Parts: sequence; structure tokens; C-alpha cells
Amino acid sequence: MAIPSIHPEQNHHSTLLQASSCMSQLENLALWFSKRQNREIPDSIQAAVVLFAADHGVATANACNGAVSTLDMVRHAASTESVISNLCEQAKCNLHIVDVGVTGSLADNDMVEHAKVRSTGTPDITSESAMTQMDYWEIVGIGEEMANRAIDQGANLLISSSISAGDRIAIAALIAELLGLAPEEALSTTADINPDTYGRELMAVEKALERAKGTPSHDILRELGGLEMAAMAGFYRAAAQKGVPVLLDGLASATAALAAIAWDVRIAGWVLASHVSNDAGHRDLLEDLGLEPLVELKSSIDGGKVATLMLPVLQSAITLQQGLARIENNGD
Repeated sequence: MAIPSIHPEQNHHSTLLQASSCMSQLENLALWFSKRQNREIPDSIQAAVVLFAADHGVATANACNGAVSTLDMVRHAASTESVISNLCEQAKCNLHIVDVGVTGSLADNDMVEHAKVRSTGTPDITSESAMTQMDYWEIVGIGEEMANRAIDQGANLLISSSISAGDRIAIAALIAELLGLAPEEALSTTADINPDTYGRELMAVEKALERAKGTPSHDILRELGGLEMAAMAGFYRAAAQKGVPVLLDGLASATAALAAIAWDVRIAGWVLASHVSNDAGHRDLLEDLGLEPLVELKSSIDGGKVATLMLPVLQSAITLQQGLARIENNGD
């Protein structure tokens, strides 16, 4: 990921030290931020994390929900004991959790923002569109609003991810359609999913793709995605329009970015990838976007955790560049 300096007439970034290996990667990250901030030395990172939560009717119809519901997942994420809460506290960044379509009430939870578009998430995508045009643009607008709010509050790096107990079929369908993969290449197998469940999921992906056959790529998210994915796509578009970088989280986050870039390819220039995994389609997806992940994991992790965990690495890259600048200036 070699990004040239925005000041090519100066050798500011290369005359002091010849970095190699890890140091070179840190330098490239600092240069990436320099270019997007239009500054020789990038400002320190002030991040905001926004998690969108929703359910999927196709998961209920195909009995592929686990024992833990999306409602339970949201309640845990919003608690002070959750990993994401503690990571955000450590990174000194704001955490927002937004209910856009969780089955069940979260009205008693002050840590959750309520923007429910559909009370039970999306319908079964094997038989109907995930969202009407009205719902689709409403949820995209919610994502845009959350990004704009975070930027107005001073964030210069945005992280968005999802909380959903049943998004596997929708993610696989989107990846298969947008990347031209076979359904079995886009749907992950894991140790905790038995063959019968996997078979039902794979059949659901195939049926959803057949139903949505011929849909233009810019509209495929409305046909096959989830409310939380449409919110993330709007989030990424607003960030790019405001000139603020985004750090992708797991497979759901990257899938939403891929769908958003189908609207507007310019979004791709504002995106970094926190990690890649062995999950089906993840590596193909990032390669299609031209992204080099910061770390590799065996399985993708959503919920904002890996992206937030990477914030100190990104800050270290910027701090290093700031320190080299001070040394160079003191030597003048």
C-alpha cells in the first residue's frame, strides 16, 4: 500500500530515515492519512464507532439463528462489560449503538439509539425484496446522519459495523452477486454450523440470487441486504463525501462497503481494511476493493472490535511520523 506524498516536490517523508518492513508499513499508513487530510503531517486520530443492529427474516425462515438473539447481542454490546465498550474507552473514542430493525424492544436501554425502520428487520429475501424503496432510502439516510454527526463532533476517522445474529445468508448473497462467485464460495462453513443448517443456508442463498437475478449492482443491496448493511453503506458514503476516512471492521462491514462502492466508486479511496479472514469471500472482497488488511485472522469478527483494536496501530504510525518531523525540524 504505497501512497505517494501529497507534496512530491519535497522529500519530507524520505530524507530522514530509510524505514523497512514494519516501519515501512507504518510510514505508508501515515502517508495515506497525510494525503486524505491534505497535510504533510497528519493530525492525531479521533475516532468514532457506530454499530447498526437489525434482524433478518431469511434467518428465521431457514432456522439459522443461533441460541443468542440479536436483541441479546445488542444488550451485551451496550453494557460496560462488553469488549467493544472497553476497547472504545481505551481508545478514547465515542461508541454509538443504533437499533434500526431489531426484533424486540430496547426502549429501556439508554445506551442504544432508537431508529427502527422495521420492527422485525428485513423480510425473507428468498421470496421478496429486503427493503422497499422508501425503507431503503430512509435507512441509508440514517447511516448518513450518524456519519455526519460524528464528523461534526470532531471525528477524523470513522468505524461502522453491525450487530446481527442472522446475517450470513444476506452477506453471502451480496458477495456472490457483486463478485460473481458461486454461492458455496461465498458462504462460510464453521465448526459450530452443522451440515443440515449449512445446506438450508446455501439453498436460501441460491433462491435469493435467483429471485434477484437481473437486478442492477447499484440496487442489489436493497434487494438482498440487511437494514444494518444499508445503514453502513450510507455511513460510508457520507464519510467519503465529507472527506473523512473509514476503517472497515469484519466481513459484514466490508460487504456493506462493497455495495456502497457499487453506487459510487469514489468511496473506495477513503477506505482502509482492519483485517482479512479465512471466511468465504472475505479475501476476494478486499482484493476486489484493492485493500491491504492490517492483520489476518482465522475468522472474521464484526461488532467493531477488530477495527477499534487497530486504532493504536494507526495512531502509532501517525505519532511516528510526527516525531520524525520534530527531529527533522530541530535539525534545520
